[in-house]
Amino acid sequence: MIQRQQTLWLLLATILGVLTFLFPFLTGWELVPKTTMERPTEIVAGSNFFILLTTIASIVISAVTIFLFKNRRQQIWLCLLGILLSALLTFLYIMQMNKTIKPTLALFCVLPFLILASYFMAYRNIRKDEKLVKSLDKLR
Repeated sequence: MIQRQQTLWLLLATILGVLTFLFPFLTGWELVPKTTMERPTEIVAGSNFFILLTTIASIVISAVTIFLFKNRRQQIWLCLLGILLSALLTFLYIMQMNKTIKPTLALFCVLPFLILASYFMAYRNIRKDEKLVKSLDKLR
């Protein structure tokens, strides 16, 4: 299980998802409601409800997909769902960036993109395994 490449990619996606809670995507300023004052803000995974839900769903899907190594078809579907969720997560971060004043991207702004790339690489390796198994079934 752990020696398979897709397991390592999914594990990386899980770890990167957890890291989005610890490190900011961007820093900037936001307006204080009903005033003209600004206050500093950092956008992390827990700062917005929709980003929080999407991040948790992405972490859970990647962790669950690791343990479904015997059912490659289900792994493929969950990887595709993970790709969609991580693309949505990246979109939500960008939308949140547009709501801030003077946004400055942090070094860790690459984490959502790396999650997307990890899901894609896991999907690619699962498809490769599926093709290998099908070709071996034809030989029997």
